[in-house]
Formats: sequence, C-alpha cells, structure tokens
Amino acid sequence: MAGYTPATDDDQRAMLSAIGVDSIDDLFDQIPGPVRMKGPLALEDGRSEPEVFARMASLAAANRDPESEPGFLGAGMYDHYVPAVVDAITSRSEFLTPYTPYQPEVSQGGLQVMFEFQTAMSEITGLPVSNAGLYEGPSAAASAAYLAMAATGRSGLVASRGLHPHSRETLATHAVGFGATIAEVGLEGGVTDADRLEAAIGDDTAAVFLQNPNFLGSVEDIARLAEVAKAGGALVVVAVDPMTLGVLRPPGECGADIAIGEGQPLGNHLDFGGPSFGFFCAREEYLRKMPGRIAGQTTDLDGRRGFVLALQTREQHIRREKATSNICTSQALNALAGVIHLSWLGRQGFVELGELLARRTDFARRRIAAIEGFELLHDAPVVREFAVRSTAVPVGQLRSGPGCDGSRIQVYPLGRDYPEYEDSFLVALTEQRDVDDIDWLCAALERNALAHSSHGPASADDQVPATSEDDQAPATVENDADSGGDSEAVSARSRPGSGGPGKATTLRSAP
Repeated sequence: MAGYTPATDDDQRAMLSAIGVDSIDDLFDQIPGPVRMKGPLALEDGRSEPEVFARMASLAAANRDPESEPGFLGAGMYDHYVPAVVDAITSRSEFLTPYTPYQPEVSQGGLQVMFEFQTAMSEITGLPVSNAGLYEGPSAAASAAYLAMAATGRSGLVASRGLHPHSRETLATHAVGFGATIAEVGLEGGVTDADRLEAAIGDDTAAVFLQNPNFLGSVEDIARLAEVAKAGGALVVVAVDPMTLGVLRPPGECGADIAIGEGQPLGNHLDFGGPSFGFFCAREEYLRKMPGRIAGQTTDLDGRRGFVLALQTREQHIRREKATSNICTSQALNALAGVIHLSWLGRQGFVELGELLARRTDFARRRIAAIEGFELLHDAPVVREFAVRSTAVPVGQLRSGPGCDGSRIQVYPLGRDYPEYEDSFLVALTEQRDVDDIDWLCAALERNALAHSSHGPASADDQVPATSEDDQAPATVENDADSGGDSEAVSARSRPGSGGPGKATTLRSAP
C-alpha cells in the first residue's frame, strides 16, 4: 500500500478554483520569469558527486547577497552581525531538539531561557509583562488585536499606514474571523497624521496600531498619538524595532498598552526571510489575556531557585472557548538567539549600537540627499532606515554594476506596498554597513543618475549604457554636525576623507 496518496487531477482543479487561480504555475508568478526553472536542471548523466557539486556551486555564485555586495535592504528584516556565541549555544542539543517543556523537572534550561527572554524584552520595551515569544511580528499584531477586542468589548481596529504592510495584511485577514472592522490612517510628512487618527477613532474602536520607527523609517511621536487613542477609549499597540530601543524612549514610557515586534534583528540570520520570532509585551492588567506561554520563577521544596510554565493560554491546555492562542512550539530557539545577542551586547553595548546606527544613517541620508536626481521622501527624524525618492531613475532600474548593469542595488522599492511611493525606496543601515559601503552606494546611485540623464530612461529590460567614474561629481557633505543633519536621535560628526580634493567627507564611526 502506498504511504502517501496524492491529490488527484480533479482534487487539484477544485482547490485551484477555490483560491481563484487557473493552474499550479500561477502560484509561482511572484518569481521573476528569467530565474524560474522551466524544466529539470541541465546536468549530464554519469557525473560524479564532486562534479555535480562544482556545477551547483557555479550556479549559486550567480546569486547576489549582502556578503558578496553591500546590501541596504531592511523593511523589517536586517543584516545585523550575529555573534559566534549565538550559533554555538543554540546548536547545543538541549536547546536545539527539545519539545515544549511540559515537565519542569527535566526542562529547567529551556524554562530559564524563556524567563530570561521575558525579562530582557520587558526591560527594553518598558512594559512589566512579556510572553515567551510568538511566531513573528505580524502574528503578534493579530494577537494584540484579539486581546484588545476581548479587553474592551469593542470590534473596531485603527491602523496607521506606517505600520508594516505585512502586519496590516495580517490584521485584515484575522479581522474576517474576528468579526472586526479596520480603518487606516494616512501619513503626513512621513509620520502618522494625528488629526486623521483622532477622526478615525470611534466609540467601537478597540485598539490603535502604531509603529516606531514606522515603515518609512520615521520616528513617531508615540506619546502624543497615544493620548489621542486613549481619549477615545482605545488600547495603544506599538510595533517596535528592538534595535532602536537603545536610543528611543521605550513604548511603555510613551503610553503604549501593548508592544509587539519582529525579533529577527536580535541574533537571527536573514535565512531567506525566516524563521524568526515575535515578541509581545503588555501592561500587567492584560496578563491573563496574553497569547502564548509565560515562564515564571519559583523555589522547590528545598528552597532552590526553579522555573515553571506559569501561564498557558493555548487551546490544548485550557478550554477552547477560553483560549487566546493556538501557539505550539513557538519559536523558542529563535528567541534564545535573541536573548543571547542581547546578553552579548550588554546594557552599554545595546545603547552604543543604537547610537552607531543613528550616526551612520544620518551620514548616509545626507550623502544621498546631496546627489542630483535623489531627494528625501520626508524630513522626519530617523534612526536606522530612511526613504528616498528617485527623480532620475525608475527604482526598478537601479543597477549596481559599473556600467549600470548587473543586479539591482539592494534597496527596498516602496512601490511594492505603497502605490503612492512608486518612485521611492528604503535604505537600511546596520553595523555591517560601514562608511566604505555607504560610499559604494552613493557612487552607484550617481552612476545611475548620470547614465539616465545622458542617455534618457531605459526600459526595464534594457541595459543602461556604461559611464566612467571620472565623469561623476561625487556628492559632498558639510564637515559640520550642525549643518543640516536630519537625524534628531544623535548628532553626527564627520571629518574630511583622505581621498584628496573633491572627495566627499566621511563619517568615521566608533567600532
């Protein structure tokens, strides 16, 4: 008897019809045609394993990544340095292979990890209670909506357009099952419009969803927006980038009732977009409505310190109608990586990293704004990411090669999620992007702008003619921290570079 019975042709047609597509191939439309395989891999029969490995390696070498070319992609997932100690500890079998710690007497290591993780997240968000982690940031947003509706008895949700698009999409999906309505508040000058937010909040609004910094990289005035939300009786949910909390006021100090976020920047590699973990912190009055699991500290009969699962709101442990989460194994291993990274940084290192991000971002922002054909999308303060409008080159045609050919420059095109910003892109900085990388990006943008101004815009499939670097006019930045820097988080100080006359000044950041 066969161990697996596949779906029949009729089954496949019925499933495809139910989701509104004509064929299985339609499910892969998001993969660009030129890189989509049209058939079996062309390998000659009878090749040895080393020969096949060499062939596969040569194909893989055509891929571009942050290790082969400077990458400035962000939008929620960031190329931070992951200390070696993270992989060393998370690869230990006692952390790598165990299941849910049902028996505390044999699971003290895993339970302590949960407890330490909760403590760290509570400290950096400024809220007294944290759970042991969720799947990722967007699902944490959906859980916050469920909690807010249960706590207030209301069914309306209001989300800033600055909230991550994936979180907004997840809220919309869950709203169908929740029986909730969603209103979206637009941005003005790169930040949430407080007047429109006030107008969107009604008597049935359960929660207002904000993000800081928001998706465009802007630092929001969370305290002011929280006042507006609370005046309408709504809970305030703030999605935060954990790496910015060393320099920004924590959401708990700004009036947030719930803080959520994507934990990938903490100790987790990019790994093609996952897995990662989400975090969820709240005020103590919402403790029993929080999703997932919460580990607690206690003492055993001999007075020794120990750890237990204190609360579990998953449906397998309590009555289904009382459950607030279906979380299972969660992302405990990824959360462990996060708390190891925080421990490795330490309190001072965490602050210094935030300051470094702010200085380099300010420097990169001013450099790019000085390039003809590019301008800032907004002038709101930023920490580690900012939006740029390209008036010279269509964003999809920005190429990294010396002849403005080759792979695309690794920036995030905002047009994917914001039709109104079709001509704009995001630039994200981490400690792995140094001054030389910023210089490389600026030179690449200058080449693209010069090529398009000299030869006119090319179609998306055309190769832009090459230009010589000698024909470029490098952007310059005033050698004074107070001469127009846009970041209010940290003032940048730069000094002239060593490349002689005409070279742009460079910001030499602390290691």
